[in-house]
Amino acid sequence: MADKKLASTFPNMVIVLFIIALVSALALAFTFSITEEPRKQVKIQKTLNALREVLPEFNNQPNEEKYNVEGYEELEFYPAKKDGQPVGTAIKTYSDKSFNERIWIMVGFDKDNKINKTKVLEQKETPGLGTKITEPRFRSQFEGKDPASFTLKVKKDGGNVDAITAATITSRAFCEAAERAYRALLEGKGGKK
Repeated sequence: MADKKLASTFPNMVIVLFIIALVSALALAFTFSITEEPRKQVKIQKTLNALREVLPEFNNQPNEEKYNVEGYEELEFYPAKKDGQPVGTAIKTYSDKSFNERIWIMVGFDKDNKINKTKVLEQKETPGLGTKITEPRFRSQFEGKDPASFTLKVKKDGGNVDAITAATITSRAFCEAAERAYRALLEGKGGKK
């Protein structure tokens, strides 16, 4: 009799679990679909805020003119113009050499290829150490620098950048991402300065 009860209970449990999984999947899909547009808008706004922060003053819509450069397909290029004249380019770039996961930064260049400003978009570095790449004290040392003469490496590696104490790996990753953006910028202009 116990075996009969067990046998009849097992299919019931499978059916109940299947129904719970199905309802959960449908609820998740519904939630995803109704939040998809707001998530896109937040991402667009985050990009626009970063563009305003890193580029010289502009009055076009760089996010609508975004493009890629061959060989740097993962990077995003945002041309900035004022009254139709180019004033700079922002490049969303990355490094996989950080302490934790990939970091994404936005580097704004003026029309002479000098770094206008930088902004950290995504990072998961150690709080209180690697997260200092988000602070103006670290990022300000890149402002106004010409990567043609300012070596985008930490001083330990023969460069011009002061690394964050106890976060040299993160500092190196930031520099690598900025250097990648500069190389891509030059290639996108056909190697012209």
